[in-house]
Amino acid sequence: MRIAIDDTSAIRQGAGIGRYARELVDAILAEPSPHEFVLLAAAAGVRERWEQEQTRLRALAAAPERLDFRTLPLTDDWAARLWQRLRLPLPAEMITGNVACFYSPDFVLPPLRRRTIALLTVHDLSFLRHPETFTPALRQYLQRAVPRSVARADFVLADSCATREDLIELLHVPAERITVLYSGLSAGFTATPEPEERARLQARYGVGARPYLLTVGTVQPRKNYVRLMEACDPLIARGDMQLVIVGQPAWLSEPILEAAAQRPYTRLLGFVADEDLPALYRQATAFAFPSLYEGFGIPILEAMACGTPVVGSTVSSVPEVIGDAGLLVDPLDIPGWRAALQRLCDDSALRDELRARGLRRATEFSWERAATQWQALISQIATSQP
Repeated sequence: MRIAIDDTSAIRQGAGIGRYARELVDAILAEPSPHEFVLLAAAAGVRERWEQEQTRLRALAAAPERLDFRTLPLTDDWAARLWQRLRLPLPAEMITGNVACFYSPDFVLPPLRRRTIALLTVHDLSFLRHPETFTPALRQYLQRAVPRSVARADFVLADSCATREDLIELLHVPAERITVLYSGLSAGFTATPEPEERARLQARYGVGARPYLLTVGTVQPRKNYVRLMEACDPLIARGDMQLVIVGQPAWLSEPILEAAAQRPYTRLLGFVADEDLPALYRQATAFAFPSLYEGFGIPILEAMACGTPVVGSTVSSVPEVIGDAGLLVDPLDIPGWRAALQRLCDDSALRDELRARGLRRATEFSWERAATQWQALISQIATSQP
């Protein structure tokens, strides 16, 4: 069977969905398969990066002779305008050639020919659960494009059981069309420190000379960073500690940036290269994940794999990922967050216990397992074809 995969997010987004797409596609291609794959990307403006990605993927593919690449000569914004906003009926197969199945790992599907089976990943429905955390334009786009794509999809992959339940409740997707596909861990997220990594963090980021609490995720309202800072105020004021936030500023980030600017103990590092993220996790006293809503929460998994004690919110997929390996607090409960973080700072035995639990929990997730599950679904699709 010939399968097309939209690889646009993999080359255009550094974190989040971009990381998901890169890791899953890598694992899919590295696994022996009887199928042919054609990867499509809207690569205008990033052609050199797309060419580098092609070279990298050919090198890791189990069967590079059954791997093809096609380029859509548009930016991702223009592709969205034409296919999602204007809804021009130009099928993706005009670029990919005939395929039996088209997979999009990023919420929306392009127009497809009637006989092409559509497979779609929906990471979360935060734009429906928490519309106030989006700009009006982005919210309106997602509220139109995503339900429309979900309705056209033959099969939907959800990042978690929480997202699966949201798809059933909010978009009325039949349960039998949804498969939960958990994310995995990128290479390098281990509890084994590298030589002189604390000194490297001090030199590159000014972090590590003092103990610090860490959180990771795009700087936007859903991540709940202002409440986290408010919870940390008296905790950090009593001692020599920092709050480190890793993530690029995104929509509606101005109040968060202003709150951080008023707190000398808060460090905003922006986007951090993958090579430095494990060290940032390992050297942190604890990892805080106070999000109002998550489809999965890859940073939780990364923190646990690096041996960092975790405290997360009680909502959506977060308890599903943490299991019994961390503390859970209502994301709106500022005193509760303060108490949980103080416990982790003061109680070394608790930190050791959560560290051990987190390391065990992290082994339950892998991209290889996700790719095997993805391939099993593809095999199911293939055998159902006339």
